[in-house]
Amino acid sequence: MDSKLQIISGKWRGRKLNIPVDARPTQNRARMALFNMLESLEIRPNNVWDAFAGSGAFGIECLSRYDSNVIFTDKSQDSIKTIQSNLKNIVGKFSVEKTNAMDVIKKYGSHSDLIFIDPPYSETDIGMAFVQRLFGVVNSGTILIWEIENDKFEKIPDGWDILRDKKYGRARFLILKKA
Repeated sequence: MDSKLQIISGKWRGRKLNIPVDARPTQNRARMALFNMLESLEIRPNNVWDAFAGSGAFGIECLSRYDSNVIFTDKSQDSIKTIQSNLKNIVGKFSVEKTNAMDVIKKYGSHSDLIFIDPPYSETDIGMAFVQRLFGVVNSGTILIWEIENDKFEKIPDGWDILRDKKYGRARFLILKKA
């Protein structure tokens, strides 16, 4: 699929990315703003989990900018194929797994220092359930970036400190840190 989605900075700046058929990827401008926020917070992750990866744009951006180990998970076979295609000719430490992110929270949450979740906007309860379950697994200081539809959110689960809360069109980014 022809798209305007691309890597915005780092080693693979300008590289075009494919988009899975039913995905709603984080657009370039919003991703740029998100990474600017991470820079301002001096966050440089070692182990990244792109949990509802879709196109893999967030994790690939991390590979482009940092020397991170990135895990991509998605339950859609189309997304997995797209991520693998987008990773073609990219050198780095990464793995791609076709799985439901809810089922591997213990496996990947416990050793990730930055986790990005962007569950489908139509399934608002998934994000809340994921964040609540994740809290019992991750280490203190773990950063969670949660993209949600800005008018669907009610309350941040206990135990997470809000580092940033920004809206970009339909999207709202919460950058949280486990206390």
